[in-house]
Amino acid sequence: MKLFGTDGVRGEAGSFLSAEVAMRVAMAAGIYLKEQAVTNRILVGKDTRRSGYMIENAIVCGLTAVGYDVIEIGPMPTPAIAFITENMRCDAGIMISASHNSFEDNGIKLFDGKGDKFPTEIEKEIENIYFDDEKIQEAQEIGKAIGKAKRIDDVIGRYIVQLKNSFPRHLSLQGMRIVLDTANGAAYKVGPTVLEELGADVIVLHNKPDGFNINEGCGALHPKNVSEAVIQYRADLGIALDGDADRLVVIDEKGEVVDGDQLLGALGVHLKEQGVLKGDGIVATVMSNAGLDDYMNANGLKLWRSNVGDKHVLDIMKKEGINFGGEQSGHVIMHDYAKTGDGLVSALQVLALILEKKDKASKLLRPFKLYPQKLVNLNVKVKKPLDKIDGLSAILDSLEKENVRHLVRYSGTENKLRVLLEAKDAKLMNNRMDTLVTFFEKVLNA
Repeated sequence: MKLFGTDGVRGEAGSFLSAEVAMRVAMAAGIYLKEQAVTNRILVGKDTRRSGYMIENAIVCGLTAVGYDVIEIGPMPTPAIAFITENMRCDAGIMISASHNSFEDNGIKLFDGKGDKFPTEIEKEIENIYFDDEKIQEAQEIGKAIGKAKRIDDVIGRYIVQLKNSFPRHLSLQGMRIVLDTANGAAYKVGPTVLEELGADVIVLHNKPDGFNINEGCGALHPKNVSEAVIQYRADLGIALDGDADRLVVIDEKGEVVDGDQLLGALGVHLKEQGVLKGDGIVATVMSNAGLDDYMNANGLKLWRSNVGDKHVLDIMKKEGINFGGEQSGHVIMHDYAKTGDGLVSALQVLALILEKKDKASKLLRPFKLYPQKLVNLNVKVKKPLDKIDGLSAILDSLEKENVRHLVRYSGTENKLRVLLEAKDAKLMNNRMDTLVTFFEKVLNA
């Protein structure tokens, strides 16, 4: 598709994602949704990027032009949009965010009335409408049929209640010291509030957004600040969110980052022990370490693998009747409490695990050893189809013969090629990675 990537529409604000594009995406989405409208309301939220003002207004223009009423709720985490959309009985929800990208980028994520991300098939239908000038023109309303918009500033309370309800009622964070980095993003208010109301002593980092500092040297992409603060303040745990708070990175009491796959394994088995894991397994992606497979098998559970992207994880979860899954990158889906990755819900489950087991995070959150694995992100000038690159298939065949697991794919949101290798022999893996990187730099950036 020309517009939609792995997580909605995303690109440089004012360039790829201009006001005109945002308005037209909104109009196309509104036209599609009109056929099954129930309340004729669409919720719109955003993160803290300066460009959010421009895109928000453009989206409101597009939706009201085709007759939809709009509820604007301002800066809120992506999972809050999913929850509030369903909670307020809206036909759909729109989140304006480029997640972990820097402030120059922005994006549009679409949720249906149940708070689920639109599947690829629906995104294709919306994209087809987007490029249909006649349909766009005919759908624009006049007179009393034009929609209206209003801003509501107090919905944060609904989301806070939902977050607190996800935390076991018999537990308290009283006596726990937590470092929280909100990445100058959408959770800068709600994150500290929830942890404090549950009794924690919270040291908050990067909670002063200015429109440009979202994800800048902070948050889930840059957990060093949290690691240092955990040591400095002798905290029990560190939590680093990304700009829209749909993912997290956990730092133990020693100031060391917990691997995403080890976090999934620890939480999955804990949920089984609590008797609340459904489907006899968990879902991860093709990026996840083989050590997670071994750990699941050892605990009588199955690991299902999906394509990259939390909506693909969720697709398999629904299909197999599973209520827990996630990505190595920190998207964790607790489907009993959230319809998408939710960094704060996941953080609360980690804290519950620590309290239930009465031990240190460094011990509890590393329940198995990882196979040596390396991920390299290469900036590319052009996304040439991988199956059209001469010599690549031969290289990948040789890796398989050497038992080196490989995954090569383009980012769905950036001009990057992601190369993942995994093997029991770290030296062999690193040598083969050097070969692949040299190969791709020559054929994609020549």
